[in-house]
Amino acid sequence: MSKQISLSEAASVVSDGALLALGGNALHRSPVAFVTELIRQGKKNLSVIKTAGALDVDLLATEKSLKSVYGGYIGFEMFGLAQSYRKGVQNQEIVAHEHACASVIAGLRASIYGVPFQPINGFQGSELPELTGQIKYVDCPFTGKKTAVVPALRPDYSVIHVNIADEQGNAYIEGAVFEDLIMVRAAEKVIVTAEKIISSDSWTVRPQVPGFLVESVVLAEQGAAPGSCAPSYSIDKEAVIDYLKDPNSYLEKLKEAEIHV
Repeated sequence: MSKQISLSEAASVVSDGALLALGGNALHRSPVAFVTELIRQGKKNLSVIKTAGALDVDLLATEKSLKSVYGGYIGFEMFGLAQSYRKGVQNQEIVAHEHACASVIAGLRASIYGVPFQPINGFQGSELPELTGQIKYVDCPFTGKKTAVVPALRPDYSVIHVNIADEQGNAYIEGAVFEDLIMVRAAEKVIVTAEKIISSDSWTVRPQVPGFLVESVVLAEQGAAPGSCAPSYSIDKEAVIDYLKDPNSYLEKLKEAEIHV
């Protein structure tokens, strides 16, 4: 049975206030087209899980659609700060549940394992646990030592962008998978956007994402642009710089372009 639907149909199932895990990493293979469609449909009060976010998170902040973020890093790498996200946090419009990237992954893994928290090491000497409340300490029942734990993170939807998928939701990522496969297994439901949709009987590689975990699949060519989706295309540096110069104007043009697709 085909799970392929349109981008607008896929975004329409996301309710206001949903918790979304967004795949990719910073400006690399993030589901930008899907985020843009969420904005076009006027979704509000969204919370996002992301180890390292960039345009996807900042677009939601620009539109004031973002309620909170569970993230390790939000920024544009060599291009500079995520200005809208930073302003939203400073103005107390966005709650920053600050993590390390590893603790985001640990929270997702707790969800996969069906447990309320996940032990993690590496916070010795850090003030992050006290400042954020996202890391607590428990007494290890085996050693008696204080052990850092993070709460489970269970997204309502994980949304990932891939190179290839079929109509049944099986999906393949070429190159680095980042945290996408963990997000897929941690979520209540999964939406896949893909550069290319093939028939299920024409695979020449083994998909990393099994279709039975996927709610819907969407054809979204250039779906990570102006970020990259290797090996198909690289970061559009001029477009990223244009966005950072005037996020609101860039977003309005982006929304108009989506409307006329």
